[in-house]
Amino acid sequence: MADSRIFSGGDADDAHEPGRRLYNPYQDLQIPRQIVYDLPTSPEILFHEESTRQHRSWGENLTYCTGVGYLAGAIAGGSIGLRDGLRAAEQGDSMKLRINRVLNASGHTGRRLGNKLGVVGLLYAGMESGLVALRDKDDWMNSVAAGLGTGALFRAASGPRSAAVAGAIGGLMVGAAVAVKQVFKRYVPI
Repeated sequence: MADSRIFSGGDADDAHEPGRRLYNPYQDLQIPRQIVYDLPTSPEILFHEESTRQHRSWGENLTYCTGVGYLAGAIAGGSIGLRDGLRAAEQGDSMKLRINRVLNASGHTGRRLGNKLGVVGLLYAGMESGLVALRDKDDWMNSVAAGLGTGALFRAASGPRSAAVAGAIGGLMVGAAVAVKQVFKRYVPI
């Protein structure tokens, strides 16, 4: 059992257990412990220029969008694979065989959809960061244009009609997401 004087500011050498000496790392600092653990709530910025920037860097954006896309795709694909695996169960299957079928279907579909959405996130983040650097502005037009370009580029191998439809869908989805974000910023206090 530790001596309570250590944690209330007492001296570490006052411990009365024979053969033991409790260590207090703050005894020689002459600083109250509350100041040591009073950490700032705002991010610590090394350079003043970094504090004026209101968006992620291109590397952070690339990592974030790719990771979120892969994770969302893997979860959605795993859920679809779970459903398909449960539906494919036959009457005479053992429990081991059913579990194996569910795991195989979940893993296969989750991996496939996760990779597709990860690539979509990678394309979107690259285009958005490129547009921010090109226009030197970070606004909704960059996001919508990146959504248009991402959809078109992702489906470009399927032909021009498919690329145009996918580009329009991508632009509409990002436009809707930007509009919802603005509504939440205005009406939902966070």
